[in-house]
Amino acid sequence: MHDALLERIFEGRISPGDGLSEVALAEEFSVSRTPIREALHRLSLEGLVERGARRVFVVRRMAPEALAELFEAVGEVEALVARKAALRMSEMERQALRAIVAEGRALSLDPQGYAAMNTRFHAALQAGARNAILADLLFDLSLRTLPWRRAQFTRREKRLRSSQSEHEAILDAILKQDGEAAFQRMRAHVAASFLVISGMIDEQAAATPDLEGAD
Repeated sequence: MHDALLERIFEGRISPGDGLSEVALAEEFSVSRTPIREALHRLSLEGLVERGARRVFVVRRMAPEALAELFEAVGEVEALVARKAALRMSEMERQALRAIVAEGRALSLDPQGYAAMNTRFHAALQAGARNAILADLLFDLSLRTLPWRRAQFTRREKRLRSSQSEHEAILDAILKQDGEAAFQRMRAHVAASFLVISGMIDEQAAATPDLEGAD
């Protein structure tokens, strides 16, 4: 159950603020509420869901300050990973990254497909950096941002095009084995994602009444 719900969050089928009903999920998956409850508790420990109004679990919506700090950390770590990847990727890995970016050009009208490609793009850089400690740190941070990073593509059509341009710039630095350029462009890429996501959250907050404390 945990993996199934996690996949839905990662794919953007469940977005930040969406409710997760134990009863509805149990009926959908034809299981008792116990495995659903256990899966939701695990997702809560991972920071992806939280208790909302009426004690129902919802995909976590973070305070603006906390989200800014989280994306700042992700940006710094991902930028370092990009720098290492620019210097350490083999020629085969660089060409594989080029193929991933080329795939993104054909997905300008497919938010779900682009989101999946985006995940592979960042994973390829992570593998190419060849640093297990950085990989573990980035995995933990990315897990906490993925619902928002995927939602930006399903809710903002223009973000696909700007993200693709940013990928192209990062790829150029990787192909030139320019570590500093890769660092700066990746940090700018994560910052651009944060600005889009922050705007989405502001809009959602303005359109959604505060239900905290409701019966």
